[in-house]
Amino acid sequence: MRPFVALLTPGAPRARKPTFSPLEAQMIATVLLVLAVAVSLYILVGYPLLLRAWHGFGPPIRKDLNFRPTVSVLLAVFNGEDFIAHKLDNLLSLDYPSNLLDIIVVSDGSTDATEAIVRTYAGRNVRLVRVPHGGKATALNAALDHATGEILLFVDVRQTFDAQALRHLVANFADPSVGAVTGELKFVHSDRLGEAANIDTYWKYEIWARERHSQIDSIFSATGCIYAMRRCLAEPIAPDTLVDDAVIPLRAFFRGYRVVIDTEAVAFDFGVIQGGEFRRKLRTLGGVWQVWVRMPQLFTSANRMRLHFLAHKFSRLILPWMILVAVLAAWLLPNGLVRSALLALALLVLALAALDPLLPKTFALRRISSPARSFVVLNAAALLSVAVFFVAPDRLWKPTRLPGGTTDPLLTKRSDNNS
Repeated sequence: MRPFVALLTPGAPRARKPTFSPLEAQMIATVLLVLAVAVSLYILVGYPLLLRAWHGFGPPIRKDLNFRPTVSVLLAVFNGEDFIAHKLDNLLSLDYPSNLLDIIVVSDGSTDATEAIVRTYAGRNVRLVRVPHGGKATALNAALDHATGEILLFVDVRQTFDAQALRHLVANFADPSVGAVTGELKFVHSDRLGEAANIDTYWKYEIWARERHSQIDSIFSATGCIYAMRRCLAEPIAPDTLVDDAVIPLRAFFRGYRVVIDTEAVAFDFGVIQGGEFRRKLRTLGGVWQVWVRMPQLFTSANRMRLHFLAHKFSRLILPWMILVAVLAAWLLPNGLVRSALLALALLVLALAALDPLLPKTFALRRISSPARSFVVLNAAALLSVAVFFVAPDRLWKPTRLPGGTTDPLLTKRSDNNS
C-alpha cells in the first residue's frame, strides 16, 4: 500500500473513479426499471384490488338522525360577492333547527361588497367577523375564536348543500368514537368527455376509497367545503397552512377519534373551472407535503392506518418519480423491444395529452386523449408540488373563478336525498 503522503504528491497516480461495465450498467438499469414499474403498478392497480378485498373493518358508525347538537358554521371568504348571498340563503334553508345554528362569516380583508351583503343577514343567526387579509387559515383561526357550537361545520363560499346535508353530518356525532365527518362533493357539469369526465372518474374512486377507509377506521383528509368536527377537538392552525381539511381532522385522528365520510351528506360544485385542475392539484399536493413534514407521526406506528396511508396518500407523490425512474432506466437499456416499447408508450401518452386541448369535444379520440391529459397534468402537479419547500405557500394559492352565468344550476339543484 502506498503511503498517504504519496497520494498527495504532485504527479502521483490518483485513484480511479468507479466505472461500470456495459453489462453492469444494463443490470442496474434493469433492476431500477423492474422496481419502478412494480411500485407504479401496485399504486395504480395492486392497492385498489387489495382495498377491495379488505375485510378487517371496524365497528359500524352508530348514526342517529335525531341527534341535535348546536352547530357553528365557519365560512372564511375573500371577495366573494358573487356567491355569498346564495351561500347564506342555502345555509339558512338547511333542514336543521335555526335556534341551534350559528353562522360565522369571516371576511379575510374583502375589498368588494361581501361584507355589506353579509350585514343584510344580521338578526338571522349570521355574524360577520372582519380580519386583515391573511389567508384562509388565519380567517379560520379567527372563526374558531367566535365559535360556540358543540359541532363546527367548515364550508366554502361557492358550493351549495343538499337540504339534508347538515342533518346527516351531525348524526354521526351521536357515536362518541367519531371526531370528524366529511360529506360527498358532487360535480355539476354537462361534459361527458374531457376534463370534467376525468374528474368524475378520479373522484368516484376517491369517494369509494374513503368509504372503505371509513369502514376500516378513518380517512386521511376531509373535503374542505363540507366537513364537521367536534368543537372540543379543534385547535388553531399555522397561518400558512394550505390544506386545513387535512390538518384539522388529523388532529382528531391522532387523539384516538375516527374521521369518516358520510355520502348522504352532499354538496355540489362545478367540475371544470377557470384555472383548471393543475393549479388546484398543485396547491393541494403542496399542502400534503406540508402536512407530512409537520405531522411525521403519519409515518410511525402512531398512525393506525399507516399501511393505507402509505399506499393511498404517500404513493400519489411517489408515483411520478417512479415513472421518471422507469423512463430513465428504459432509456439506459440497450436497443431492443422492451426499450422501444416503453419509450414509445411514454411518448404516446405525452403526445395524446398535448393533442387533447386541440380536439373537438365530440371527437372520438378524446376518450383516450383526455384521460392521458389528466394523468399527465396530475403527475406534473405532483412533481412540482415540492415547490412548497422553496416558495411562500401563499404563492401556490390562486382563487378559482367560474365563467359568468354558471351559478344558477347549483342554486336550483334539488335534493336527491329523501331520508
